[in-house]
Amino acid sequence: MRNTLIKLLIEQAQVNPRLYLLVGDLGWSVVEPFQTKYPSQFYNVGVAEQNMVGVGAGLASEGSHVFAYSIGSFPTWRCAEQLRNDVDYHNLSYTTVTVGSGVAYGKLGYSHHAIQDIALMRSLPNTLILCPCDPLEASACIKYILANPGPSYLRLHKAGEAVISSASSIAPCELNYLQKVSSRKLILATGVSAQDIFKEKDSAYKEFDIASLPIWSSAYSEQLVAVLSVYDYIYTFEDHLIAGGFGSWVFEQFQIHRKSLHTRAPTIICSYYDSKVIGMVGDPEYITKAVRM
Repeated sequence: MRNTLIKLLIEQAQVNPRLYLLVGDLGWSVVEPFQTKYPSQFYNVGVAEQNMVGVGAGLASEGSHVFAYSIGSFPTWRCAEQLRNDVDYHNLSYTTVTVGSGVAYGKLGYSHHAIQDIALMRSLPNTLILCPCDPLEASACIKYILANPGPSYLRLHKAGEAVISSASSIAPCELNYLQKVSSRKLILATGVSAQDIFKEKDSAYKEFDIASLPIWSSAYSEQLVAVLSVYDYIYTFEDHLIAGGFGSWVFEQFQIHRKSLHTRAPTIICSYYDSKVIGMVGDPEYITKAVRM
């Protein structure tokens, strides 16, 4: 996914000299192609993520579109005040890009767990959330951001994800079906958690519709709930804690729009156990197996 990001940013920078890539002294072996080709549109701000948001907000306030890249929780929780006050409230064209969703960097310790980032970023009223499940969805998400600049959060995994979708373009709160068998039960995933479901689609989940939701925001939620209301049961999957996560957001939208859309479909949330995951260190597959609800 991160290679897809750099490829598309290089293409866009060719026609947009006001596109900038900022990094917090990481991403090496990934970001160099952009740095080499467009050095005047690239800044390494060092291990100073809060400053990175300030620099990016300054550039964006002058009409630039800024992509700020770092690992998991570093450009989100560490920069919460700056993102709220400098970016979101001013509705700037600033995209926070993280790699290593969930416990992808589990071997580096719990400081690198990105398991509460969605809770923070979806609380920012102007910020669009984008969680692609594979490189094709990542490409569609990035193209959407470039065509619709504003505050956004692009949550990537790492690299080597299998291609499981067929998305060439995607809109906010639009389902991207990975399997459709006309079931009354839906598995709805966001981000790389869809990969785990897809692996089991021919066995455990062969009687379910399976869909990814890569782009979402409460501003578009009514149309999503209208689509979901045809299902009797909805199971959400995510690599995040239940508190403030994707499943919680879906549940909230059902409650908000329940009367107007006359829907009663229950939401069953599959996320990480809070008490188990905090403090765990180890291989991502080991941690995920141990803490998945």
